[in-house]
Amino acid sequence: MMKVVDLAKEWLRLDKDEETSSEIGELLEQQNFAELEIRLGTRLSFGTAGLRAQMGAGYSRINSLTIIQTSQGLAAYLLNEGIASRGIVIGYDARHNSKKFAELAAAAFIARSIPVWWYEDLVHTPMVPFGVTELGAAAGIMITASHNPVQDNGYKVYGANGCQINTPVDSYIAAFIVKNLEPVTWDAAKGTTSGKHVLHSMRDKYVERLCKFVVPPGADSQRFVYTPLHGVGNIFMTEVMERSGTTQCMTVVREQADPDPNFPTVKYPNPEEIGALDLAKLTADREGILLVLANDPDADRFAVAERVNGQWKQFTGDQVGALFAHFLGRIQARRTNQTLLTTAVSSQMLSAIAGTDFTVEETLTGFKWLGNKALELEGKGIYVPFAYEEALGYMFPDVVHDKDGIAAAALFLRACAEWGSPWSRLRELYQRFGYFETTNTYWRSPDRVTTAAVFKMVRALGKPFPCHVAGRKVLRWRDLTTSYDSSTVDKQPELPSSSSSQMITCWLEGASSYSSSSLQDDGVRFTVRASGTEPKIKISLECQSRTEEAAINGAAEALSRISREWFGLPGLVIEPKYGHLAIPA
Repeated sequence: MMKVVDLAKEWLRLDKDEETSSEIGELLEQQNFAELEIRLGTRLSFGTAGLRAQMGAGYSRINSLTIIQTSQGLAAYLLNEGIASRGIVIGYDARHNSKKFAELAAAAFIARSIPVWWYEDLVHTPMVPFGVTELGAAAGIMITASHNPVQDNGYKVYGANGCQINTPVDSYIAAFIVKNLEPVTWDAAKGTTSGKHVLHSMRDKYVERLCKFVVPPGADSQRFVYTPLHGVGNIFMTEVMERSGTTQCMTVVREQADPDPNFPTVKYPNPEEIGALDLAKLTADREGILLVLANDPDADRFAVAERVNGQWKQFTGDQVGALFAHFLGRIQARRTNQTLLTTAVSSQMLSAIAGTDFTVEETLTGFKWLGNKALELEGKGIYVPFAYEEALGYMFPDVVHDKDGIAAAALFLRACAEWGSPWSRLRELYQRFGYFETTNTYWRSPDRVTTAAVFKMVRALGKPFPCHVAGRKVLRWRDLTTSYDSSTVDKQPELPSSSSSQMITCWLEGASSYSSSSLQDDGVRFTVRASGTEPKIKISLECQSRTEEAAINGAAEALSRISREWFGLPGLVIEPKYGHLAIPA
């Protein structure tokens, strides 16, 4: 008890934000030591995603003090590396406290005589890595929690190469953070007045580069409904459409057009979530429009829906990825030595359509891997026109080495001018290259302990892995947590492993190879992993077949059986209605 009281007193000494200091003060006065332990007993860990968490008082939350401490640590790291004089780019989105956090971060760098390239108004996340490379900065910070719930915020860091930081840089920065906990300044205005305002010049250059890459379609472009889901996307999407002379083609969802940190019309501001695009579809129906395009609140993700024969078809990330890959691979076919990138949990369809136009390489999930891999290949003279992951993220290195929802929307519109119906083009690809039915879902996990317990039970199903899963023979088992791959000679995976993250991928035999099933498919691949940014256990599953029915049925059956076998284990409680996991005491 005395330890947590001392922590609370230290917090009150350091914290000059009246809102959060009073929060800790009230807990101390109430002698709510359990809550104080939660808030102060553990420091929010800095990782390759930077910081992302619920806002509130305490070291385990995002707040003014933790933002200052993190910024001071990053500043010390840049000074130690000898690159701080190049400055840092700082941007923010429309979430609660984003501007204040960005201002406090800027002040921390100015206090260490590090130049700040300041975006003086709302930006979408790709503007930060764009600014880093354009200005030759040492690093970039974006204050955003992307598509997380309303109570969250985050601190995303980019390196001098314009990519999200990766291991071991995160651990170096984390070490400097704990050495620089005493705030040097609380003068938020100092950062914005002393920083160089660059928004207008960088936005002009970004839109110019994007338009050169996309070659915008003419005035006869397809009409579409657009929603930024209460985020910042409309600001940039409108400018791109104005530059291309096609604003008459875009109808914006009125209720979701302006930035609103409360996200009042959606349960979750994530275009992947069921119901998130309902208002956009209603708007399209009212206007007689067949295409819906959407961004998440910081506009780095992109979603598509199309009305086909009276029914709305919402595209998966893998489907949009396949469309982009085929389109870009074909129009860039004159180039030799080009590679497209995807992740270990995304569809295998890219490999099927690659042919002679391009090759495909996989990375771990996340654009910290995709962006840095693209730079590595480019350094070897290999052209990388495109990379994607199934969670609605698409990267076009000709614009920026990170996922970019505005660039994705602009290029998709260009492609639609050729396709007519994107759904029809997707069907053509399926008929030509085979059907790849993907299904992705998740279970919410209350904490890391529960998540680790779930994976421990899964690993106990076989030694070193189970022979059968979902009634199918296991052809290959890769565990990137324990660094095991049954397909390699030395049993070591080619992809990087990490004991601090949970990820298992399994390849299963085709259903046609055994007589107990009437299905005729070519096999299943699935990955179960713990999310790095949300309290979720995710599963990404794909069934490949020569017929649509077999692919759909095979994916549905496999997911159902895996859910029962892996998430119906003894000692594991499932609340199916909400998809929550819990290990009973």
